[in-house]
Amino acid sequence: MSIRIGIFGYGNLGRGVECAIRHNPDMALAAVFTRRAPESVRILTEGVPVYSAKDIASHKEEIDVLILCGGSATDLPVQTPECARYFNVVDSFDTHARIPEHFANVDKAAKEGGHVGIISVGWDPGMFSLNRLYANAILTDGKDYTFWGKGVSQGHSDAVRRIAGVKDAKQYTIPVPEALEKVRAGEQPELTTRQKHTRECFVVPEEGADLARIEQEIKTMPNYFDEYDTTVHFISMEEFKRDHSAIPHGGFVIRSGRTGWENENQHVIEYSLKLDSNPEFTSSVIIAYARAAYRMAKEGNTGCKTVFDIPPAYLSAMDGEYLRSHML
Repeated sequence: MSIRIGIFGYGNLGRGVECAIRHNPDMALAAVFTRRAPESVRILTEGVPVYSAKDIASHKEEIDVLILCGGSATDLPVQTPECARYFNVVDSFDTHARIPEHFANVDKAAKEGGHVGIISVGWDPGMFSLNRLYANAILTDGKDYTFWGKGVSQGHSDAVRRIAGVKDAKQYTIPVPEALEKVRAGEQPELTTRQKHTRECFVVPEEGADLARIEQEIKTMPNYFDEYDTTVHFISMEEFKRDHSAIPHGGFVIRSGRTGWENENQHVIEYSLKLDSNPEFTSSVIIAYARAAYRMAKEGNTGCKTVFDIPPAYLSAMDGEYLRSHML
């Protein structure tokens, strides 16, 4: 029997989840829920219904795991706890500072509903989080570094697009090569925000827009660009569509540390990702954790979980015998 998956929200992430389901034979897309008019949403999978988000609770018997594909700023803090009362859920909540608060809200709702909720699933938080934990457990005397990019920051791109006179924009986060080299060499440097990353913006301005003002607003924007060395390029819409239509990303998690009686031996652990499509990779991670949510629920587990709480074997469609024979 296939694991019946529901998708709540059909944007870049929702479409990525739909694609990932296609490549996991033990899963099937059961329904898509949208806040738009259902008849206006065209999905890729034939024969699967699209429902209004307002009616989501009435379909709880049709779905084994509901994947929430909304934004972390305003959608998921409300949607995930509410849906956890009716479904086993997985989300990609990525506001790191608010994860404890989000966990508590989802945990309460999921326990009340008798369901499993797995939050903050993706690559950071998610896969990067696991690698930070593993590296810290192994090299107890050491220092952590996380570098993001080169890749598109969707939140920063949106912030630029909201500036008056901007028609469209993409922002790339780029690790500073010199900082990365020092960390990889095990030097354990103390790095400021500006020393770790730069930001590069490609902006399509409205006709007649004040380019100097737009550039100044970008570079001085609090919490987004003011702490970074930022380069702004003004380009045509044709160039933008040709060269900046994709959503790549990636990054590195590195821990350098020492072992030995006198800490005489140095070690560096590095995990890296290079992604053609940020939302499609994130979706693939989410699907693996949907499998885990299904298995944990079958065992009678309830409440909120993070990637730290999930046994690795629960992510794989293969059974334990296969994993021991081929991957251990």
